[in-house]
Amino acid sequence: MPKMKTKKAAAKRFTMTGTGKLKRGVAGKRHRLIGHNGKYIRQNRGTLVVAEVDTPRVKKMFLPNGLD
Repeated sequence: MPKMKTKKAAAKRFTMTGTGKLKRGVAGKRHRLIGHNGKYIRQNRGTLVVAEVDTPRVKKMFLPNGLD
């Protein structure tokens, strides 16, 4: 039986916090920012924590070996 491989695209998009939660970047910040107002741009600055219902799926399916 072959080993489970880490999905490298997911490994590049997520980082682990010290308590085991997953951090992710905020969507909608790459281009077309002139169409968004300043409040939208300010509120989506930085990173977010992945929702608790999605964390087990990401860890099991995409990051079975954890983050390297």
